[in-house]
Amino acid sequence: MSIYIGNLSYEATEADVTAIFTEYGAVKRVQMPIDRETGRLRGFGFVEMGTETEEQSAIDALDGSAWMGRDLKVNKAKPREDRGSFGGTRRDSFSRN
Repeated sequence: MSIYIGNLSYEATEADVTAIFTEYGAVKRVQMPIDRETGRLRGFGFVEMGTETEEQSAIDALDGSAWMGRDLKVNKAKPREDRGSFGGTRRDSFSRN
């Protein structure tokens, strides 16, 4: 399982996020998506830690806390939804005559 971190500062780096989460346990991986058009961080990220206990400690301590001028939103990441390959409504059964 991983942790979702919302409302991240656009100035935050993976090293910054790793440092703050290391206080609560072993950090296995940090992901911080970048906007394709602007090349800037999207303001959220994901952290994977060594154990569920470490993850819960980090969530309890950091959710709602101020960091780099923003109030963080930290919780268990939800599984990614399958949006299909079209990104919108599927029209497989429609035909034009």
